[in-house]
Amino acid sequence: MQRVHGRAQRLAARLYSKHPEDAGLHLFTSAAARFRASTLPQRFFAFITLGLLLHLAFGSLLTLSVDEAHYALYAEKLALSYFDHPPLVGWVQWPLVALGVPDAVLRLIPQLLWLTACLLARNIARELPARIPQWPSDPHSKDVAGLWAIALVLLAPLLHVLGVGLLPDTLLMVLTLLLMQVTLRLTRPTPLTTTKPSDLHVWLALGVLLGLAGLSKYTAILPAAAVILSLVGAQQLKWLRSPGPWLALVVAVGLVSPVFYWNAQHEWVSFVYQLKHGSGGQWQARRLLGFIGLQLVAYGPLLFLGGYLAVRQVVTRRNWQALCLLSFFLIPFLVTAGLSGGGGSLPHWTAPAWLALIPFCANALAAHWRAGKHQWIIAFVRIQAVICLLAFIALFFVGIPGISQQHAWGKKNPLADLWGWDQAGARAHDWSKSLNIASISVKNWTLASRMAWYARPLDVVVLDSRFDQFDLWFGQIPTGQDSIFVNWSQMSFDLPTQPGGFESCTRVEQLNIERLGRLVSDFSFYHCRNWGGAQAPTHSGQKN
Repeated sequence: MQRVHGRAQRLAARLYSKHPEDAGLHLFTSAAARFRASTLPQRFFAFITLGLLLHLAFGSLLTLSVDEAHYALYAEKLALSYFDHPPLVGWVQWPLVALGVPDAVLRLIPQLLWLTACLLARNIARELPARIPQWPSDPHSKDVAGLWAIALVLLAPLLHVLGVGLLPDTLLMVLTLLLMQVTLRLTRPTPLTTTKPSDLHVWLALGVLLGLAGLSKYTAILPAAAVILSLVGAQQLKWLRSPGPWLALVVAVGLVSPVFYWNAQHEWVSFVYQLKHGSGGQWQARRLLGFIGLQLVAYGPLLFLGGYLAVRQVVTRRNWQALCLLSFFLIPFLVTAGLSGGGGSLPHWTAPAWLALIPFCANALAAHWRAGKHQWIIAFVRIQAVICLLAFIALFFVGIPGISQQHAWGKKNPLADLWGWDQAGARAHDWSKSLNIASISVKNWTLASRMAWYARPLDVVVLDSRFDQFDLWFGQIPTGQDSIFVNWSQMSFDLPTQPGGFESCTRVEQLNIERLGRLVSDFSFYHCRNWGGAQAPTHSGQKN
């Protein structure tokens, strides 16, 4: 390996001496040679460092996304639960939000969770060969599988999104992997049917993790089902004879009790909303195909290849206990795929499931690589690296370089959503103070979350017929009062002067948002007068 490294350096030096413009080639060749010559710990450190640097850079560059701002407001307005999600995503941010830290510091939380997920995936990848005999279990092979797990996390584009922005799925990624680790302990060859304190500690940990998962997202019931299936697959129903499972159940129910208490006080609005949100519309096969295609781009073809190899090895060897552990991926992925046919799923919902699959993929890919089957693996690694690189470039330039807001593509640029909201919130706050107006108004909740975050502590009222968290937080505009209405070029609405709305609206400013000298969006601010008192939505989402 040192000989190869030396040859690569000498070749690059000759090219550079003859053609100074080939300095980039020299750097690339030298870096590639150094990587090949590096040890496994060095590669592990390089992968982790690269991921963290990328997240730090974009975490300080971009404003909060719609969901990030919404969940940051959870911390601003602390409660036992909320309309659309359980409270943990707000609770974990509360100390930093209470201190008034900038967004870049707030984003250290998802970055730490991303790092934790990497380390957990690596540890589980190293433990799995003990359960799947066809995978080598010597220390070097386990270290290689662990490195593959880190690489798979690093090469999955959408996991970087959750590594920068804190969503309930970011929490559930880590909690799912922790549940897998505890389940591996509980399904070890010696059943936990005794009452030894050490055994009860494991069951207690399971109860805490299940409770925290339930406080993160309602879909935590899916990894909980995987835990039960794994226990049944390993020990049938013998595990129910010990006090451990009942201790875990009591602890889990106790931890999630605030969600039920809050919902009981609010007409069970969260559960009604989740049932409607998950059901979607009429089921269509093309939506399912679109979901699969989007998953392929969001997480990369390498994970699909590794998942296929892992499942094939487990099924052909009839390793049913390992298949039960695979249910941490299969159950949530298949449920989400089924919901996608009705339009009731989003790409990041499957992130915890893919994290659960990564340790299996890592071992399967490492085994095939060791067998000399490199071609497909190398091709898929390159594809995923290109997808990630293009995504990072698009984020930096806010879309395709050279295409402005006036272009057809620029008018539908989804990345414009991550720029300018801090400026817009500050301007709305200034206009509210200047005109002595108590509220800001918008026509959609996705606009309200950013305005409410960046224009704190002003009320932000959503002028629609849909009941949501903003109705609980801010209510409606009192009849006869004025408001600062904000329109955004990427999601523009008619002025709210319909019957029951404002008497008139006058534009007071247009704020242009530019990136590298290119216009990407604009905000329009209106002084709207004399609200007509249109009826507010009820918990059912209908007008009174």
